[in-house]
Amino acid sequence: MKRNVLASLLALVALPAAAQTGRVIDTLTLRSEILGKEMRYAVYLPPDYDTSQRSYPVLYLLHGGGDDQTGWVQFGEVLRIADEGVRSGSATPMVIVMPDASGPPVGYVNTPDGKWRFEDFFFEELMPHVEKAYRIRAQKRYRAVAGLSMGGHGSFTYALHRPDLFSAAAPLSAWTGFRTIEELRQRAGDMLVGMSEAQVSAYFARHDLLALVRAIPEDAKRAVRWYVDCGDDDFLFEGNALMHIEMRKAQIPHEYRVRDGGHTWTYWREALPDVLAFVSAGFRQF
Repeated sequence: MKRNVLASLLALVALPAAAQTGRVIDTLTLRSEILGKEMRYAVYLPPDYDTSQRSYPVLYLLHGGGDDQTGWVQFGEVLRIADEGVRSGSATPMVIVMPDASGPPVGYVNTPDGKWRFEDFFFEELMPHVEKAYRIRAQKRYRAVAGLSMGGHGSFTYALHRPDLFSAAAPLSAWTGFRTIEELRQRAGDMLVGMSEAQVSAYFARHDLLALVRAIPEDAKRAVRWYVDCGDDDFLFEGNALMHIEMRKAQIPHEYRVRDGGHTWTYWREALPDVLAFVSAGFRQF
C-alpha cells in the first residue's frame, strides 16, 4: 500500500515536467505592403512562454523550395526537437519564426525585376511585426537565422547582407546561388528584361556569396557565428564546400560539418538539434 502511495506521489511530481511542451501555430498571417498580399508564417513558442513574463531569443528558420511555412513543422518536427532540446538543456528556450517564401515567385531574396521583394519584406515588415507581437529580445546577440536548401541560401544572404542583425547563421544543404552572370541570365530569364548591363552586374555582385565572403572586412570577420552543414551525398555539396574553402581562406571562423546523407528531411531533422545547440551557445552568458 505504501509503495502504491509513494509511486502515485512521484508520478504527480513528475507530471508537470512531463507535460511541459511548447506549441506551434502555423496559420499566422501579416499584411505586407511591400509584397501587396497577406503573408503566412509559423511560430514555435517554448514550453514556459505562456506562464512566464520573460523575453526570449529568436531564431528565424527558413524552409526550402517546394515547402512553405509548415515545412519545418510537418516534416522537420520542430516542436518535438525544440522541446527535447529545452528539456535536455542543450537548447535555450527561444521563439522560432518560420516565414512562407513559397511565392510565386519563390525565394528569400529580391528578384531582379523588383516584383518579389521578399528580403525587403523580411527586414522591414516581418521582423518588426514579430518583435511587436511576441516577447522577443530585439538585440543582435539574441537573433539568429538558419534554413535548408533555398532557406540555406537565404540564411547565407541575410547574414552576409546584415551582419549587424544576426549573432549566428546556420545554412543547411544550402543552394549557394549563381556562380556567373551567364548562369544568372539563363536562370532569371524575363526578370532581367529591360535591365542594363550595369544593373545586371550590380544585382549579381550583391548576391555572389563567394565574393561577399571575400569582401568581409578584417574587423567584421567575427561578427557572425557560422555553422555550415551539408551531406556528403547532397547534390549541393560542391557549393557548400566552396563556401567553406572561401571562408577558410578569408580566415572567417566557422563550424563546417559533412555528415552521411543527402538532400532529405531525415538529414535536416538530424541537423536541427545541433543547430539549436549552436545558436543557443551564443544566446547564453558564460
